[in-house]
Amino acid sequence: MDSQLLTALEVVVGVPAVLVGYIWLTERIVTLVPPKWQKRVRPWFWLGPALGFLGFFLIYPTIGTIIRSFQSRNVRNPEWVGLANYKWFFTNDAAVQALLNNALWLVMLTVFTVGLGLVIAVLVDRVRYEAWAKSIIFLPLAISMVAAGVIWKFMYDFRPPGQPQTGTLNAAIGAVGINPVAWLQSPTFGVSTFALIAIMIWMWTGFAMVIISAAVKGIDPELLEAARLDGAGEWQIFRKVTFPLLGPTLAVVSTTMVITSLKTFDIVYTLTNGNYDTEVIANLMIKQMSFNDFGRASAVAVVLLLAIIPVMAFNIRQFRAQESIR
Repeated sequence: MDSQLLTALEVVVGVPAVLVGYIWLTERIVTLVPPKWQKRVRPWFWLGPALGFLGFFLIYPTIGTIIRSFQSRNVRNPEWVGLANYKWFFTNDAAVQALLNNALWLVMLTVFTVGLGLVIAVLVDRVRYEAWAKSIIFLPLAISMVAAGVIWKFMYDFRPPGQPQTGTLNAAIGAVGINPVAWLQSPTFGVSTFALIAIMIWMWTGFAMVIISAAVKGIDPELLEAARLDGAGEWQIFRKVTFPLLGPTLAVVSTTMVITSLKTFDIVYTLTNGNYDTEVIANLMIKQMSFNDFGRASAVAVVLLLAIIPVMAFNIRQFRAQESIR
């Protein structure tokens, strides 16, 4: 029998069979437990496989990465080097550049994505073409990061002045007499990074818009009508009624964007691979792995993890606060 067909049969038949067998076995075991303990034992049997996968694929590699960050680059016989890898990270020019770029990503992506999402959510709320407008704005998020990078590579394509410009942006500005711009190869600090951030803003604005729009629709219309009857203008209503009520939602969306900016990798790797002062932490980690320096790569990964954990904790706390209000 063909190996691919055999594998398909194993997946189609074997996986459901194992699942049914596990359910039957666990229920048989639970019946052997005294009745007063069954309600406490049963959830752990159901959570057991998920906790096992979580421990094997997440917790174990995380602990291994932390340990590896204190070791040398020798793969077969690593030696303990203490904080040497972390010292390298905070004193290396490329690593410091990556930190600065990630800080730039954090500020620019969060501010513009949340800001544009808020503006669009408020402006298109309850208009006749709302569904169409939101669908078009949300559509870029359905594209993978790599595909978006390929699309925008053609958008940013650069040819020297005097040659036909195949890039959409340079062709557009050339039509009005402006010289072409090397969007992704600019020697000026920040230009290429801003060009990459613009792609992510284009992709994630729809996400912010959808979440914020749901919160806008959750505001009691009677509050807005009461403000209008008191003589408040639309700007005053937005500033003193709508915006404060959207605070928890904006905090959750903002922290999500912060995490996204810290984990930025695909766009940078696809378009510049960290060249032209566009290096970010995640791409630096991959480069160190390609150099077979897993000690330094692990240290970079741990730094990234430590940067994300506080933001995730804040995000979870805000989400729980929202749920408690509901």
